[in-house]
Amino acid sequence: MWSLSPEVAHLNHGSFGAVPIPVQEHQAAWRARLEANPTRFVDTELLPALDEARAEVARFVRCDPAGLAFVRNASQGVASVLRSIAPTLAPGDEIVTTNQDYNAVRQMMGHAADAWGAVLRVVEIPFPIDSPSTVTRLVLEAVGERTRLVVVDHVTSPTALVYPVDDIVSALEPDLPVLVDGAHGPGQVPLDLSRLGASWYTGNFHKWVCAPKGSAFLATRADRLGQTIPTVVSHAWRSAHLDDDARYRALFDWTGTDDCTGWLTVPEAIRVVGALEPGGWPALMQRNHEMVIAARDIVGARLGVGPAAPDEMIASMAAVPLPDFPGEDDGDLLSPLHRRLLADGFESIVGFWPGWPHQVLRLSAFHYNDLDQYRALADRVSELVG
Repeated sequence: MWSLSPEVAHLNHGSFGAVPIPVQEHQAAWRARLEANPTRFVDTELLPALDEARAEVARFVRCDPAGLAFVRNASQGVASVLRSIAPTLAPGDEIVTTNQDYNAVRQMMGHAADAWGAVLRVVEIPFPIDSPSTVTRLVLEAVGERTRLVVVDHVTSPTALVYPVDDIVSALEPDLPVLVDGAHGPGQVPLDLSRLGASWYTGNFHKWVCAPKGSAFLATRADRLGQTIPTVVSHAWRSAHLDDDARYRALFDWTGTDDCTGWLTVPEAIRVVGALEPGGWPALMQRNHEMVIAARDIVGARLGVGPAAPDEMIASMAAVPLPDFPGEDDGDLLSPLHRRLLADGFESIVGFWPGWPHQVLRLSAFHYNDLDQYRALADRVSELVG
């Protein structure tokens, strides 16, 4: 089912995912079809195929397909929104985010703020944390008269927390636009984007849906379609005959020659991975959740560390605080402990968070994992951190 090396304990599904062999074969079939006649495929077959894939994906994330655009990754989705909204910023306007955001997204927000004289306001969310309501309260307290955009993670990358995005969005929208960075959302937590009601939601399919790399989406609410543009503007910019729905899709669907077979393969990944458990996606998410809770407890017990967050804030990833790093800061984003574990056959994330010398071990759990892998990891981490 998987191409994963048996010599490594793959406990970091959350970073890059893994593509099942049947899904790899499905993408290969699309590529063969493309290469058999590239001109015919791009000119006459690609856009209808994208529309069909879009409809199936929209059913999975429960949104209007008119507002769903394929992008390469969630970072590109964020970049598209920031490019769209940045020219509306005035000096002193604010973008609000949290300290647990993804570093690349933080840099994009900082770039947009610097370019237009705006302010990036970072909300300090504690970790360990006692309740999702703490996140809601702190984010809402940071919103002021000059706030023009709130960017909030659905599942945080460094701390693996499920944020209460429903509560945050319902408190702010539609008066204040919210962009939900759902890089880790699809396939890890149930999605109903129409009910959520955020102005924008962007998410990856290459992680928990196990689609090919370069497969992600940006969902835009109907009233924001006319003001949302991709990072690359191509032929459709001056298509005055198109309404907002059609223009939005035309802008995102064709930004130049590219390999779109990953996007076309997402529906197959949804089907294949959803069939791993008899109960479908809900059962798979529940299984992953139960496994990562057990894994967290195994590692925590070995290290003498209690849970850093309530179970309701955990999906298929969990973060365990580690003892502070004893060495010097070498400027690397990852701890030397991470590199040592990889050399020992454990693929997991150890990062400096919130900054050196504080370390966090992030665990992922997926269908191909078993608890013996986490027991072995716990033993090795205990040996290395003393």
